[in-house]
Amino acid sequence: MYFKDKIIWITGASSGIGAELAKQLAILEAKLILTARNESALLTVQKNCLQYTACCTILPADVCSADTIEVLVQHAIAAYGNIDIVIHSAGITQRSLAINTDMSVYRQLMEVNFFAPAAITKYLLPHFKEKNSGHIVVIGSMAGLMGFPMRTGYAAAKHAVKGFFETLQVEHTIPGLYITIVSPGRIKTPISLSALTANGSPHNKMDAGQLNGIPVVVCAQKIMKGIEQKRKHIIIARGERILYWLWWYCPPLYYRIARKKGMR
Repeated sequence: MYFKDKIIWITGASSGIGAELAKQLAILEAKLILTARNESALLTVQKNCLQYTACCTILPADVCSADTIEVLVQHAIAAYGNIDIVIHSAGITQRSLAINTDMSVYRQLMEVNFFAPAAITKYLLPHFKEKNSGHIVVIGSMAGLMGFPMRTGYAAAKHAVKGFFETLQVEHTIPGLYITIVSPGRIKTPISLSALTANGSPHNKMDAGQLNGIPVVVCAQKIMKGIEQKRKHIIIARGERILYWLWWYCPPLYYRIARKKGMR
């Protein structure tokens, strides 16, 4: 079994894709380190994981605290003395038009979605270089491949994620280091509830597209399969995959459909 006894650090592990990955990896007897701001939610995920694996440590933290990221990475490594795989799953989305959105909202979206995984990766690279192995997995988005209404800041952050980690795939020289970018479309998680609106308050609504999205267990299984296969890019989407195809081959139709669907 590929994941058995592998030490895997998951950020954003208190809910959504991160929590489901934690559960599925625990079933395969991975050794887990779970990070999120919500300690009580993390404890719930940990309790669930400990039904399957003997090793599940929680490391509550705000990944947006730039001054503490280096120390956080050191604590994660110290938990079991090593990290084999890091999964950057922490993220927050958006539901607001550009003309109405406060700049503070854009900064928050960039901090969570881009600067946090970039900083954690920067401080983990020496560890991976020292042992000549490792795997970095970052949860991007289909919004990181093309624009979509009401997501200007979110799309910008996820485009930045793709640019950073794709460039890292090209430039790094660590023999056993692999980097996987995951681009999900709508997945059935509560992410839209905490989406930022124009003034930074939560959206507090479950979008119909999210509610009818790909089951999170299916998403997690596809991510795990891609990690095992050491894939560079994984797209997990339904209708968004068609929209992406139109973006490439029929831009006018893409713009018309994306505007119509996104502005509902």
